[in-house]
Amino acid sequence: MTSFTVNGKAVSVDADPSTPVLWALRDNLQLTGTKFGCGAAMCGACTVHLNGQAVRSCITPISSVAGQKINTIESLEADRVGKAVQAAWIKHDVAQCGYCQSGQIMSATALLRTNKKPTDADIDGAMAGNICRCGTYARIRAAIKDAAQSLA
Repeated sequence: MTSFTVNGKAVSVDADPSTPVLWALRDNLQLTGTKFGCGAAMCGACTVHLNGQAVRSCITPISSVAGQKINTIESLEADRVGKAVQAAWIKHDVAQCGYCQSGQIMSATALLRTNKKPTDADIDGAMAGNICRCGTYARIRAAIKDAAQSLA
């Protein structure tokens, strides 16, 4: 049994300690907003926040998050920065197929929590591990800049 906090709620998951956080979230806790993409931390679809830092949940074992705080895409509606990022995503019509978007939004939110005025280089660095098959990178950058301005 591994205990940790998800979206502000204490949870315990009865699974093998090597089980990736992604599957504990999706299968044990029914939080399906976090997506499986590659399973090798290469695409970013599975990004969540672990103690405020963007991490790839597909390779993070639940044993490493015992006693830690995880936030998923489901928690961002109640978060000032998350709401700003989501609003900017809609304003800039970022999503096409949408599959990568929860990971993109989680990475963008983590960036804006630590950097209120990101440069293009800052954005590129923070978003480098998130792949968008539809190629909406220019809209992603514009949305992040817009969200940053709305939070200023």
